[in-house]
Amino acid sequence: MGGVTRAASSPDAPSVLGLAPVIPVVVLHDADDAVPLARALVAGGLPAMEVTLRTPAALDAIRAVAEEVPEAVVGAGTLLSPEHVEDALVAGARFLVSPGWSPRLLGAMKDSGVPFLPGVSTASEVVTLLEEGVTEMKFFPAEAAGGTPYLHSLASPLPQARFCPTGGIVLESAPSYLALPNVGCVGGTWMLPADALAAKGWGRVRQLAQGAAALAA
Repeated sequence: MGGVTRAASSPDAPSVLGLAPVIPVVVLHDADDAVPLARALVAGGLPAMEVTLRTPAALDAIRAVAEEVPEAVVGAGTLLSPEHVEDALVAGARFLVSPGWSPRLLGAMKDSGVPFLPGVSTASEVVTLLEEGVTEMKFFPAEAAGGTPYLHSLASPLPQARFCPTGGIVLESAPSYLALPNVGCVGGTWMLPADALAAKGWGRVRQLAQGAAALAA
């Protein structure tokens, strides 16, 4: 994987689950929006943001936030290959998230030297990752895959595993996830309504971020 300088892989790398109670999942079509959006989220109390690699603007957006908003912890999501991992690291991503995983992708994430969350939706996937020494995972798609009842049912037989559920979670349902003993944070988009992003309504984003950050109280 190229000649990128990175820290050695370590189980003691900082935890994604400890960054914030809510991690906004950001889809950006214009990289110029990345910096004001990141500043609005940070001002609202959400220092971490996951920029998904679903658009051509994503890597430029990650790079802009990494360079211009040092108080933000910007990560890359929707990683599907080792090449995505490499591109995200070059852009300045400080954590990595995938909707699922393969042996090649998991190996690249382990070698990255930054914290990462491979995606799971079944108990078998969780057990397999535990065998690989991975204890922190993304539970996706959270609502469609069973929601809080499913995660609650995993807590007793698989207490080592901790999750960031993402997918269909809203402000009203987030507290029930955060109350679970095996959930460290949730991912969501409710603080990023499409109309606010289209209008560049960063003040509204900041207000919604404040409401999300208050869930930690």
